[in-house]
Amino acid sequence: MKDFAGKIAVVTGGGTGMGRELARLLVAEGCNVAMCDVSAEAMAETKRLCEVEKLPQGLRITTHVADVSIEDHYKRFRDKLIEQQATDKIHLLFNNAGIGGGGSLFSNTREQWERTFNICWGGVYLGVRTFLPLLVKADEAHIVNTSSVNGFWASVGMGVSHTAYSAAKFAVKGFTEAMINDLRLNAPHVKCSVVMPGHIGTSIVSNSRKVQNGSDQLNADELKQARQRLQGQGIDVARMSDADIQQLALDRARIFHDEAPTSAAAAAKIILDGVKAERWRILVGDDAHLLDERVRKTPEQAYTPDFYQGIVAATGWKVG
Repeated sequence: MKDFAGKIAVVTGGGTGMGRELARLLVAEGCNVAMCDVSAEAMAETKRLCEVEKLPQGLRITTHVADVSIEDHYKRFRDKLIEQQATDKIHLLFNNAGIGGGGSLFSNTREQWERTFNICWGGVYLGVRTFLPLLVKADEAHIVNTSSVNGFWASVGMGVSHTAYSAAKFAVKGFTEAMINDLRLNAPHVKCSVVMPGHIGTSIVSNSRKVQNGSDQLNADELKQARQRLQGQGIDVARMSDADIQQLALDRARIFHDEAPTSAAAAAKIILDGVKAERWRILVGDDAHLLDERVRKTPEQAYTPDFYQGIVAATGWKVG
């Protein structure tokens, strides 16, 4: 697929971050976009940004409120898309939606753990299941599943557990790789790619709290975990109030967004360029390439303090 003009794309998690930037770039290339998100307000802003420049006549941008972990939401999204986009096929499926949280089997609830896993993995699986018949009907089509560097390295540092997100992203990677031959055997005109971003400037940290907790504030368990993490970093938390910890968490979310080595817009361009080049494996960011190289070179060392400190020193990461 060398260009996107006149095509129809589905983008999950289109309200913010890479989803928003994918929608903007696709529209700029003359592609119709149907996006879903849990936030109607965020999608409205994405749509406004897409429409800043006058759209080509007949180009359609539709927004659909949906939780990608719930199959009935997906089915409703698909049915509304068919109606509002006036189509029985799509050409591009970007399974992009994701959240963090539920990092520990010990200190997080089962509900938090499964919420993260069911969105980050289940949303990809259900997205493919729901939209595959519409993709097959197109003359050419491409499925783009967002994994992460945490799909080949299950960590964000020594001081924090990261099990739910990592397990989900490993599943997305394996699923997509297995799909390569499944599609080749059964629908050779449909291609697929797995995207593995490093640290991208998105609002996933604050958005994850909103999805998990209903606000961007830490709950009681998260406050306890934050104290443990800070103490593990050599910070004296004895004199810090809960409000101090909350402020540090808000600052961390801001730093994650504002000081990332790769912006969401740059990431979206890398992804779309990868689709045009029919690359099934799309690493996003210099840190992703570096981490991939080092994990492959010394896999037995990948979860040691020295390995992580080497990554921090080489990339300037401010995560974990």
